[in-house]
Amino acid sequence: IDAKPVLMKSPWKFAQHGECGQWVSELLPHTARHVDKLCVVKSMHSRGQSHGQAVSMLHTGSDNLVRPSLGAWVSYGLGSENGDLPAFFSIAPSSGHGGPRNYGSAFLPAAHQATTIGRQGKVNDIRIDFLESNTASADMQRRQLDFLQAINRDHLMRAGRDEQISGAIDSFDLAFRMQAAAPAVLDLSEETAATQQLYGIDQKETANFGRQCLLARRLAEAGVRYIELSTGNVWDQHGNLKEGHEKNSLATDKPIAGLLTDLEARGLLDDTLVVWGGEFGRTPIVQGSNGRDHNPQGFTVWMAGGGTKGGFSHGETDDYGYYASVDRVHMHDLHATMLHLLGIDHERLTYRYAGRDFRLTDVYGEVVDSLIA
Repeated sequence: IDAKPVLMKSPWKFAQHGECGQWVSELLPHTARHVDKLCVVKSMHSRGQSHGQAVSMLHTGSDNLVRPSLGAWVSYGLGSENGDLPAFFSIAPSSGHGGPRNYGSAFLPAAHQATTIGRQGKVNDIRIDFLESNTASADMQRRQLDFLQAINRDHLMRAGRDEQISGAIDSFDLAFRMQAAAPAVLDLSEETAATQQLYGIDQKETANFGRQCLLARRLAEAGVRYIELSTGNVWDQHGNLKEGHEKNSLATDKPIAGLLTDLEARGLLDDTLVVWGGEFGRTPIVQGSNGRDHNPQGFTVWMAGGGTKGGFSHGETDDYGYYASVDRVHMHDLHATMLHLLGIDHERLTYRYAGRDFRLTDVYGEVVDSLIA
């Protein structure tokens, strides 16, 4: 049987928006109002046909090895603006396709691993696990910590230089300080009703991701360097494409637009880099009767703020939307560009381990200068 691939047209209409005339699907009416802020990369490509490989590439720059996550590298390179909070938060991370490796520190000091809030795309209870003690007063905890740290430092002195022990010591001290600082930052009730409505927290469909986006703004405002949000593993429409994408877009469109509006209104967007995307795109060819398969050969991400060029579109796929064909941007290039926008030279941000210098982009990656304002 000579089976030929069948193209599947989009079930949704597209229209041009903003002064830049960017084409946007009718699935994203709220985001469409912000296109003049967006720097859209339409020629992304990556390694990994499976979720596990591609998710690892997205988060760590490697498709098959345990490496520090992007957030851990940023924490290592920039440190923290707020000594009472971690430099890296991962909100509602997935436990699948790599799980903790996607926000881990690998061979970097342990202090650079993300602090997590929520699980599997959900943040119903906004809190940091095990931060509070129901059995010991603050004075007793201080005494316990002093005793424990004395033992740890004695062990470190006898063991010699050990970044993991040093990282654990730093993490214990930070955890104690966080008990006083974190609750106020995580308390969304401090926000006005208008702000909560802006993010869609008052609506069932958008409440969960709206809380994530508002929490991200509060963390950024408090000096956290790197914040990662997850909508959960729900965009994988091998079937029921129309129903699935409409549900997912409804849940995320208003919250992300609210975040852009809020950041701009507070004067934070200029120095806050927002990146929206996934590990790969979907094929233009139908899978089954109404789905699409994985496509790391050509897909789109967008950035906003942080020194990016607003109202700009970079690159193209081929006429079928299958392969990135014009001004191609590899995941390594995106990582290099993100670090550059954060003030870091990706070739100089290295860490000595196992006899060689490692970096996020390995021996690859080029800054895409055309994306920079």
